[in-house]
Order: sequence, then structure tokens, then C-alpha cells
Amino acid sequence: MKPWVRRLGRGLAVLIGIAVGAALLVLFVANRQAPERQEARASATPVRVIEVRPLAFRLEARGHGVARPAETWQAVANVAGRVVERHPDLESGTLLPKGTLLLALDPSRYELAIAEAEAELASLAGELAQIEAEEKNTRRLLGLEQQALALAEQELSRIERLAASGSVSGSRRDEQRRNTLGQRQAVASLENSLALLPARREVLEAQRERAAVRLAQAHVDLDDTRFEAPYDLRLGEVSVEMHQFVASGQRLFLAESLAAAEVEAHIPIAMMRQLLAAVMPEAPLGEALDLTEGLDLAERLDFSAVTAELSLVGAEGVGWTGELVRVASGLDPTTRTVRAVVRVDHPYRDARPPDRPPLQRDMYVRTRLTAASPQPRLAIPASAVHQGEVWRVDAEQRLARREVSVAFTQRDLAVIEAGLEPGERVVVDDLPAAIVGMALDPRRDEALEASIAEQAQP
Repeated sequence: MKPWVRRLGRGLAVLIGIAVGAALLVLFVANRQAPERQEARASATPVRVIEVRPLAFRLEARGHGVARPAETWQAVANVAGRVVERHPDLESGTLLPKGTLLLALDPSRYELAIAEAEAELASLAGELAQIEAEEKNTRRLLGLEQQALALAEQELSRIERLAASGSVSGSRRDEQRRNTLGQRQAVASLENSLALLPARREVLEAQRERAAVRLAQAHVDLDDTRFEAPYDLRLGEVSVEMHQFVASGQRLFLAESLAAAEVEAHIPIAMMRQLLAAVMPEAPLGEALDLTEGLDLAERLDFSAVTAELSLVGAEGVGWTGELVRVASGLDPTTRTVRAVVRVDHPYRDARPPDRPPLQRDMYVRTRLTAASPQPRLAIPASAVHQGEVWRVDAEQRLARREVSVAFTQRDLAVIEAGLEPGERVVVDDLPAAIVGMALDPRRDEALEASIAEQAQP
């Protein structure tokens, strides 16, 4: 075949192919259909929600502390002496009733001091009586001597007149002068004796007062030789034995009252501030209290509105009910916590060791203070607050974010101060992707709402 024929055949084939392609393209374009538009429907995410409502709330403050007796007697010898009596049960840990004679020192030297002081008082009383008698006798003699002096003065005047006229000799006049002078001297001597009597009486009275003081001191010293229980007590450390000589100022034994025990609980200042604000009528809840000031808080706070519960650490079911009696001045220098003192009356009552021991010294206890909030509070689970925001369900069942102000947290609850209103629905689930506006399928968790109400009133 000739070459030009082959070239012509290939050209015709290309032209035919192009024509067929163009025809097919025109056919497809003429017969095309518009694409159907389908909208994908987003699926709603199921979530648990709670309805926020005001709840009766009890504020709570927790801490720990060490128990101690409310009243302690450290017996110290005020006088020296040998131990002549010692209670047979004077040992550490013994319980003894009020009025029990615990210890007695030798009283002989103080009984002798009492006898000596009484004898001296009797002697001084006799001397004072003697002075009274001397005063009466001296006054009586002075009266007589004054009368005799008056007569002597009259006689001297008569003799002076006679001597002037020459009727009496000079020797007679001189003799009368000597008699009158002697009488004057006798009167002056008696007056001087009377003048000295008050000074002597004052000296004796001072001596009598000094002897009375010695007698009173001797009686006090005698009483100090006996050590009787001033109240129902439990003995601590005892450091004295029978026949031992005790020096003045020596410690004998330690005794603790059974009437009451105290626990100085160390409580975080934030918890205590909320609790105290609730029992301060003139301060709204949440107002800061400067607990470092030297305030007499008992005058401003109603401690009777606070319920105090104590439980022994390490022993489940062992606890006591007490009352908050005071807040110690200042903060603990180590932990910077508030020192709340809780008193437990009759800690040995209903004690049944070892199941229920009494509240004793150095027991480490957990303290829980509660008080009713002055007004209802909005409380939600603390896990429902995400960096200052909560997730809520709006009226269109979509997710919305809301900034909230948390007044404080207690246990697993967050108390909302601002940002939520009663009746709003709050999401309590932790969503992997919380996108504003996402569709939600809310399901109310009534069991959680009941649990929140229960936690609000612990």
C-alpha cells in the first residue's frame, strides 16, 4: 500500500474519533441531571442535668486537734515537811472523788507555831489590860494630886501675903514654896505617865496584830499540809512517796478534772471565716473576718448556734458531742490555722472502755463544726464548674456557657454566689467536646439532686 494512502487512513480515523467524542459530550450535557442536595441531621448528645434550686445549707468547718482536760491541778508543796499520810491509790490513772485526802505532811511544827502565836496573843492581851488599869489608876491619882496642888497654891498665896506684912517668917514662906513645887512635880509626873500610855498601847496593839498575822499564817500553813481533791479527778504523774521529806515549792502530783475536756482544733481560716460569718448577725455571709485581731469574738458571735462533733482518729464510731466555747487569739504560727476551742462536758460519762473510751489527754481527734446558713444557697457539684464556667441547657436544648462566681466549696459541692438563677438546668457530665450551640438530649438526674440536698445538710 502506498504511503500516502496510509497517512490518509490515519487522519480519517482521528477525525472520526474526535467527531464521536464531541457527539457523546453533547449528548451527556443535554441529558445531565441536577445533583440532589441532602442536609445531614446532627444527632443530639445525651447528657445528665440537674435543676438548680435554693437549698437549706449547713456550713461546715473541719480540723484536727489534741484533747486536754479543761482544768488541771498541779499540786505543789507550799510548806516543807515529811509525808505522814498518802492515799493508797495515789497512782497515775486513778480516779478519785471530790474531798478525798490524797496526801498529808507532818503538821507538828505548824501546830507549835499556832500555839506560840496564841500564847503571845494572850500575853499581849494581858499587857493591854494592865495598861487599861494603869490608866484608870493614874487618872484617879492625878485628880487627887491636882486637888492637893490647888490647896498648896492657895496656902502659898496666903503665906506670901502674910510674909509681905511681916506676920510670917521667911523660912515659913520658903517651906511652903518647896511643898507647892513638890506638888506641881507630882502632878506633872502623873500627866507624863498618862501621855506615855497611848504610845505603849500602840506598840502592844502592833505586836498583837503581828502575832495575829503569824497565827493566821500558821493556820494557812497547817491547812497546806493536807491535799484534798477539790473535784472529781484523775491522777496524772505522781512524784512523792510515803515518809519522803518535801521541800517548799516541790511538785507532788498532777490531777485532771473529770468535769470537762477541751480540744483546740486547728481549722483552715477560709472554712472558719464562712462559719463565723454565719453566726454573726450583723455581718452578711461571706464577709471577711479578720481573725488575727485581738477581738472578743464571744461578744459578737453566737457560739450556741454552732454544733460541734468530735471523733477519735483511728477508731471508727468513737465520738463525742461538744460546744464551741471560744476562738483562741491569733493564728497557729506553724500551720496558720484558726484555733477553735471545743468543750466536752462529762467526758467520762457513758464511757465503756475499750469500745467507748473517755475523752482523755493527748487523744488526737477530728473536729467538725456546723452552723445553719442564714439564707438558702444555690449548690451544684464542684465537678460541674469548669474554670469559672458552667455548662447549661438553654430553651432550645442546646449547650450554653455561663460564667459563675463560686462563694466557696464544701465537700463535693460548689456554692454559687452569682451567675445562676433558680430553675436553670446545669450539665453535670464531663463532655469530651463542649461546643456552644451543640444539640443536647438532657436527662434530669433526680437521684443526684437528692444527693446534693442531702450533702447540703450534713
